[in-house]
Amino acid sequence: MDQPLESTKIKKIIGIISGKGGVGKSFVTGGLAASLRKKGCSVGVMDADVTGPSIPRMFGVTGKLCSDGTGIVPAETKSGIKMVSMNLLLAHESDPVVWRGPLIGGTVKQFYTEVYWGELDYLLVDMPPGTGDVALTVFQSMPLSSIVIVTSPQKLVDMIVQKAVKMASMLHIPVAGIVENFSYVECPDCGKKIEIYGKSNIDEVAEKLGTKVLLRLPVMPQLAASCDEGKYYEQDLSLFDGVEL
Repeated sequence: MDQPLESTKIKKIIGIISGKGGVGKSFVTGGLAASLRKKGCSVGVMDADVTGPSIPRMFGVTGKLCSDGTGIVPAETKSGIKMVSMNLLLAHESDPVVWRGPLIGGTVKQFYTEVYWGELDYLLVDMPPGTGDVALTVFQSMPLSSIVIVTSPQKLVDMIVQKAVKMASMLHIPVAGIVENFSYVECPDCGKKIEIYGKSNIDEVAEKLGTKVLLRLPVMPQLAASCDEGKYYEQDLSLFDGVEL
């Protein structure tokens, strides 16, 4: 395992992962971070999706990260969540990061070993989709307490979740559980839950893999809009409060 700066003391490091893209890993990472912070925990978020970072935009964090020559000082949200992301190092947030795997992996390591995270109760690591270079780098170089797997209620869910669980098992990382995003839409008039992507089988999948469902998140257009506007932290994120990590 790589070693962080001496000033860094982190109680739990949680990886947020999925076997495919577009399922809302950053959305879940942000919601968990905001919920933990509301409970009084000290929280950091490492945006390990180097080529597709989105965490700073969700929380309205701008500006550039700075360094004193020996370490990087993380940015902070208005609620005090510490944050490191590639988008806070680029000249413009729309600039592409056209790097090969080893360079991306090295950057992710630096986000852990060269950042003044200080004392944290939780560091949440928002990983890119899949089980490739970055996931392997995080799993092998950081002392993860557990991972949270994010998925959506589609027929591919069984295969996708199995890939993530099997990778965690190979590297001896505990699985905290599964979050199903886009689980349903709630009718604003009658409150009926409509499963627009078909009936979910996430409970059966979790039981088969020996883990549990942490949360089933509905489609929430108002929260999606708040992410685009950089005001995610202003929304009611109480749905995440019951998740134990």
